[in-house]
Amino acid sequence: MTLVVAAHATVVGRMRVRSVLAGLAALVAAAGITTPRADAAIAFAPCAPAGYQCGQLAVPLDPSGTAAGTVALSVERKPAPSNPSQSAVIGLAGGPGQAAIPFASKIEQNIAPALATRDLVVFDQRGTGASGQLRCAGTSTPSACANRIGPARAFYRTAESVEDIEAIRREGGYAKLVLYGTSYGTKVAEAYAARYPANVEALVLDSVVLPEGPDVFDRSTLQRVGPALRQLCGATRCRGITRDARGDMAALVRRLENSPIRGPVVTASGRTVRRTLTAVDLVDVLLEGDFDPSLRADLPAAVRSALRGDVRPILRLRQRVAAGQTGDDSISVGLFATTTCEEAVLPWDRADPPQIRSDKAVRAAESIPRAQLGPFTARVALLAGTAPLCVTWPNASSAPVASGPLPNVPTLIVSGDADLRTPVTDARRLAARIPAAQFLEVPFTGHSVLSGDTTGRADAAVAAFFAGQVVQPCTATTPQFRPTAIAPTRLGALPGAGRAGKTVRAVERTLADVGEVFLGIAADRRKPPRVGTQIGGLRGGFARWTATGIRLRRMQYVPGVTVTGFAQRGGTTRVTVSGAAGAHGTVRVLAGGRVVAQLDGRRITGHVPVGTLARAAAAGAVAPRGYVAHEPRVALH
Repeated sequence: MTLVVAAHATVVGRMRVRSVLAGLAALVAAAGITTPRADAAIAFAPCAPAGYQCGQLAVPLDPSGTAAGTVALSVERKPAPSNPSQSAVIGLAGGPGQAAIPFASKIEQNIAPALATRDLVVFDQRGTGASGQLRCAGTSTPSACANRIGPARAFYRTAESVEDIEAIRREGGYAKLVLYGTSYGTKVAEAYAARYPANVEALVLDSVVLPEGPDVFDRSTLQRVGPALRQLCGATRCRGITRDARGDMAALVRRLENSPIRGPVVTASGRTVRRTLTAVDLVDVLLEGDFDPSLRADLPAAVRSALRGDVRPILRLRQRVAAGQTGDDSISVGLFATTTCEEAVLPWDRADPPQIRSDKAVRAAESIPRAQLGPFTARVALLAGTAPLCVTWPNASSAPVASGPLPNVPTLIVSGDADLRTPVTDARRLAARIPAAQFLEVPFTGHSVLSGDTTGRADAAVAAFFAGQVVQPCTATTPQFRPTAIAPTRLGALPGAGRAGKTVRAVERTLADVGEVFLGIAADRRKPPRVGTQIGGLRGGFARWTATGIRLRRMQYVPGVTVTGFAQRGGTTRVTVSGAAGAHGTVRVLAGGRVVAQLDGRRITGHVPVGTLARAAAAGAVAPRGYVAHEPRVALH
């Protein structure tokens, strides 16, 4: 096995709550712990949105003082109405590489119960956003990116961000901090707590990255795939699709390792192109399901279809992932590469040349016990992890030093049990290290729980935590999107009386598919699709999101049944049906699911379930609030 140099971005029971959190302000005031400076150095001034103040703080490039230079941190805060304990909540974004300031108001919503008596402080971490974003545009390899950044790349690690937080605390005039982090932000919060335990009031950790950092081979992610698929399917939800979603995934991986799938895909413009799917691409699809629950719902049937020879559904999932991998101005690809490669625990010595690094990475991957790879292989673990990104990276810093133990401070850890980027198994391990931790596992929820949870349970946990109450566990629920049925490969596979009845069902399935994809886009972006957003049909055509509804142009979900028309927001869906296989004519779907059709000269009436197209069109695809802690798509080869 040869390592290809490419970049691929990548409690335990309820604990008794401590009343320390509720009474900590009085304790700090009485004991005089960590008195803030009177000459706070950040010159805050009012800025938008209303109630916020903006400022800058120059911090040393090298906190140890060995290297010269400074970094100007961009900082925003929203002062509390009353702050007797002189404390602040620090909001930390994900990545590494995501700027936090663009999401300040959304962070404020997520952590609102903490802000009645604490300031909110949000800053772009060094190398991101307005704090000297590291840029690698135009470079073709990780080593070229490193050389563009220069020797300063040694000082863009988690350890330096920790010292930046301490400078903000000190120069902002704060005695104590509540650290609220999501994804990589949890690693920064944990590192600060280990370095400055006396300055930590509490931790709120959403979608946990362990203090030692992500595993280079993503073993906890790969191991979690099987349990996540079983949880999605439950006892009956995959009936008629598969009896063993994990086994199907393993079978498809074996097939892809022998020969990647190549076949037709319909683009957002309705054009049919040919695309390829590899086993590593399949990991991409799984990870994107952390943000788009409709992808998770489609996966069991798409895998089953591929094993049966119909490759269009699985290739379309890959196409949807690729379409979503557009540039994100809030992400610094350069910072992601720098932080990852400068501090990751990698299976080689830093002085090793690239070929020796590659050989050691291959041997390390091949030595992984099969049980730690889930339905995947050692090759997938090697190529889907961080080793390809860092194999040619010229390190400018020494190997990272393990952080100290975490302090036993009030801690809330929230994790989605469908999260594959930061699996719930890692969150449970972290919670076991902090006796004062409370742990909330949210069913059927992916990455960035406080942003993506549609049940309100995570919000209730934050409110209970800051009220000094016991966080209540989540009870069993159902997924936002149930597993999708296998896409039919012929009209005759559908129920219904005669060709006309089956055509009505084909129209229903087409509309449901369109609605599901648009709702998935909304869930991924945490807001309705932009007007003009288009999606390709499974077998032909496209649909466009408009200001008043969804327009379908020659959409084809069932072979030979072409659907064109408009689903009006809050109104009637009217389509015409053509194509070689189905009955021809018109179909109207009224509010409540009543169908009136004129097909092949026959009038047909009846009811269909109110599908996801109606929900998407009528509701405007309103998505959960919050910010999305996407990891950057690192475009270095």
